[in-house]
Amino acid sequence: MYISQTLRRAVQLNGQGTATVFAGRRQTWREFEDRIACLANGLLSLGINAGDRVAILALNSDRYLEYFYAVPWAGAAVNPVNIRLAPPEIAYTLNDSGSKVLFVDDTFAALLPSLQPQLESIKHVVFMGEGECPQGCIDYESLVANAGRIRDANAGGDDLAGLFYTGGTTGRSKGVMLSHDNLVFNALNVVAEMGYDSDTIYMHAGPMFHLADMASTFAVTLAAGTHGIVPRFDVDEVLAFIEQEKVTNTLLVPTMVNLLASSGRIANYDVSSIKRMLYGASPMPEAVLISAMEQMPTVSFAQGYGQTEASPIITSLGPEHHIPGGEKLRSAGRAALGVEVVVLDENDQVVSQGTVGEICARGPNVMLGYWGMESTTADTLRNGWLHTGDLGYMDEDGFVFIVDRAKDMVISGGENIFSVEVEGAIYSHPEVQECAVIGIPDERWGEAVHAIVVLREGEHASEAEIIEHCRERIAGYKVPRSVDFKAESLPVSGAGKVLKNELRAPFWESNGKQVN
Repeated sequence: MYISQTLRRAVQLNGQGTATVFAGRRQTWREFEDRIACLANGLLSLGINAGDRVAILALNSDRYLEYFYAVPWAGAAVNPVNIRLAPPEIAYTLNDSGSKVLFVDDTFAALLPSLQPQLESIKHVVFMGEGECPQGCIDYESLVANAGRIRDANAGGDDLAGLFYTGGTTGRSKGVMLSHDNLVFNALNVVAEMGYDSDTIYMHAGPMFHLADMASTFAVTLAAGTHGIVPRFDVDEVLAFIEQEKVTNTLLVPTMVNLLASSGRIANYDVSSIKRMLYGASPMPEAVLISAMEQMPTVSFAQGYGQTEASPIITSLGPEHHIPGGEKLRSAGRAALGVEVVVLDENDQVVSQGTVGEICARGPNVMLGYWGMESTTADTLRNGWLHTGDLGYMDEDGFVFIVDRAKDMVISGGENIFSVEVEGAIYSHPEVQECAVIGIPDERWGEAVHAIVVLREGEHASEAEIIEHCRERIAGYKVPRSVDFKAESLPVSGAGKVLKNELRAPFWESNGKQVN
């Protein structure tokens, strides 16, 4: 399998169809392919060779999608950088990957003066923004215009397609090596699960650097559909784009779904064109999901569970199981096509149905390994299984239920308390906008359950009210012992995941460790 094949298929099936829509620009698949072949030649003129890494630090755009295809067309590998990283973290990612060329847009060009002195391998910076090209950078459009078409390098199979760095919230950030086979197999899977075809109009609202959105990047192209792109998630911009472009499919992470559902603005727009909305990348509170389903009754919701190391889909939960009160609604679905999923104990033995253990998977979607981290790769892929670090169980019908990340589980008085379950109880409180549950040091119990809550604008609730609300819904030992209220939104990663390590830090910094 090879990434460029998905593009050639789109041209063959729908050459005059719309490939991209962004900021008033539209291009057909045939025009898109022509620009790809020229941009790839431009990369070769900058000294890019087969297997070299080419990085990008930018908001969503049509040029971001062109980058995803031009780099493998030139035989190189992509390195999409997390836009939420601080400059030292960005520099680490670029240096560790040995990236030779960096693409930046208007937003991130401002970082170049402080970033460039830290860079060890970057030889050229390409400006892909809309404004004036900064001094010392290469203009993107000039690079495309001045280079003629070249033939596809035909990179594929086990060739490295990209390095995708994990968040680095615990220890060193890891560069996940994904091959062409990994990414195209995942695309085939997503086409089947989401029903993409040439009539699909997919909206990129999640960050394009992240595999959650990228799960559909190559899939929509493979189906010869249309990529509609907004720069970043904004409630009104997203809703207006859906209405204007008649978007049929999209992916939103749970924090985005929560912002939509709590905005009170969905009814102001026509969203009836949406056939299916995929969500994933972090746990979805049931109360948030049900609220979104009620406000968008014509939309079919689907869940995808996975991680970067799996390209990323491991399991999926289709619309037929999105029934309020349904027994499967809280699950992450069943193994995706071609993926085998098991739940293992600490000795890597399969546990019985209903028993909590580590969710593990294997299949053509599983990564090549971690860049330059052989021992970590061996541990994560031991005995032929991808060990996800997620805790869960499987029922008699093969549905997987995620209970927590292993690192987010709270151990209080010897009891395992899953933060996701407590958060679900808190989210059902009508005044709660956001919440996160963490373990904090406790002399008696080792750890105590602590909740951090952001209330809806103009609403009020006390610590006692939140605690009592939880006491009515979950076992007493799981109920938060304390609650903090924040006026601002919780810190999140570029993929919309709450950064619990930042929330834990003030409580644990005097301990010197994250467990008591």
